[in-house]
Amino acid sequence: MTNTGRRRLVVMDVDSTLITAEVIELLADHAGSRVQVAAVTEAAMRGELDFAASLHARVATLAGLPVGLLDEVRAQLTLTPGATELLAELARRDWPVGLVSGGFLEVVAPLAATLGITMVRANQLEVADGRLTGRVHGEVIDRAAKVAALRDYAAATGVPLADTVAVGDGANDLGMIELAGLGVAFGARPVVAAAADAAISGRLDALLPLLDD
Repeated sequence: MTNTGRRRLVVMDVDSTLITAEVIELLADHAGSRVQVAAVTEAAMRGELDFAASLHARVATLAGLPVGLLDEVRAQLTLTPGATELLAELARRDWPVGLVSGGFLEVVAPLAATLGITMVRANQLEVADGRLTGRVHGEVIDRAAKVAALRDYAAATGVPLADTVAVGDGANDLGMIELAGLGVAFGARPVVAAAADAAISGRLDALLPLLDD
């Protein structure tokens, strides 16, 4: 694979993009609310529900779970096929990678650290007395926050927006997919695939041929 010398920034969603699962659904398994949460997640990813409202509704079902369950969930994570190969090639090219997730920092940040990725944004779960409160605190990472993250990562790395690449699967990824120089839908809902410059599925390293232009 040739490297044209053009330096690019690749910004990816996490749940159902970099990893195969939706972390909130893994947590919901322990709360007995998986079916309810999965239905809300799917509607939000199709763009039928406001993401922030859907996040609050789903996280509310996790109230009372011991914070130690986060370790169990982290151990369950599986990288999407092709993710390791994609990240290795981006590292070889010395291209920066950022993650921005509608999931949770407590899970995403340790995963990013194992992959050598330092630019990470995600929602933060509120904890009291060792248990989840059913709330998040701080900024909700919704569509607008993902756009802001792409802009901030580009500024931090000195990569023009025209040379950025955004990859995601859900409606909350639409803003960054539309803003990036190359917006890519991965295994995405139809509304996302229709708005993207390109659509891939199956393996994440299917992105690589799109980067050689």
